[in-house]
Amino acid sequence: MTTTSYQSRNQVRFIDLFCGIGGFRHAITHVARSYGLEPTCVFSSDIDKACQEAYSSNFGEIPHGDITKIKEDDVPAHDVLLAGFPCQPFSIIGQMRGFEDTRGTLFFDIARILSEKKPAAFVLENVKLLAGHDKGQTLLKIMQTLADLGYKAEYKVFNALDFGLPQKRERIWIVGMRADKPIHWPEGALPMKPLSAVLEKNVPSKFYASEHIRNKRLSRMKPTKETTIWHENKAGNISALPYSCALRAGASYNYLLVNGERRLTPREMLRLQGFPDSHKIVSSDSQTRKQAGNSLPVNVAKAVIASLFESLFGVPTVDENLACDKQLSLLEPKSIYNERTETKKRRKIQASVSTK
Repeated sequence: MTTTSYQSRNQVRFIDLFCGIGGFRHAITHVARSYGLEPTCVFSSDIDKACQEAYSSNFGEIPHGDITKIKEDDVPAHDVLLAGFPCQPFSIIGQMRGFEDTRGTLFFDIARILSEKKPAAFVLENVKLLAGHDKGQTLLKIMQTLADLGYKAEYKVFNALDFGLPQKRERIWIVGMRADKPIHWPEGALPMKPLSAVLEKNVPSKFYASEHIRNKRLSRMKPTKETTIWHENKAGNISALPYSCALRAGASYNYLLVNGERRLTPREMLRLQGFPDSHKIVSSDSQTRKQAGNSLPVNVAKAVIASLFESLFGVPTVDENLACDKQLSLLEPKSIYNERTETKKRRKIQASVSTK
């Protein structure tokens, strides 16, 4: 599919695999419209029933189920493939049989659709650990498979903190095109939205931790002057930060506590992932917590897709919020922090905060 064909029909067709609650869809919808293109989802798929219900409530269509049971011939023609696929160990490595080596993994289902439909481009997202899985052999096989299928593909690891979200969430992004053009990547360094813009007021009492839990936290961490999210790791160590550590679907219920007192609400978790407030919450608190923990950071997806479109069309988006080449500092005032900081991508990420 050529660039001119997108523009002649003013439409970009995409498929949304392992779609969850629609993080990729929110992202490509925003970016496509910034290019004057109408985004059209021609196929979506997710095996989780609660995610299907949430996706349907927000986008008006029920995703197909288990992608492993859907023939690639039955997937409609499309321009862009999007997939936040789960990471599974490769059952066969080193046989050098092209994408046949990936059988037994969910990446194989992406590969067989790419092989059959040959879309112009794709964006894949996965956990950062994919880069080091099996000493790098898994990622090497994925990249070789994509090359064998006729795609120029590259990957980068990005942190949601660098794209305006107050959540430390590192993910690997793999972008590919059939066209032999340079692949553009966003640089990040966008201003971080402060927690005050994410957290709700008048939170119901059900989200507050028990007195025992709160006292236990306070015995190991002093209250902070500013709003923070307290993170307890597996060793029992607590950090109070002006942003959230990564949301996790299977984490302890009290893994993250606002000011050491209460859990995040479903809306707050979705905001931390970059979902707009227009996104409808139809699942239970526990299901929404799982959905948010499994989702991708929408802001990063927007920036990656915008850079992909720049690669395809040769021009950057007109949306200044997606122009990710500006070196901007965090909106959080730096003067209130007095502890060690970690330098990343020419700006500082706060490692801890001041206490009363």
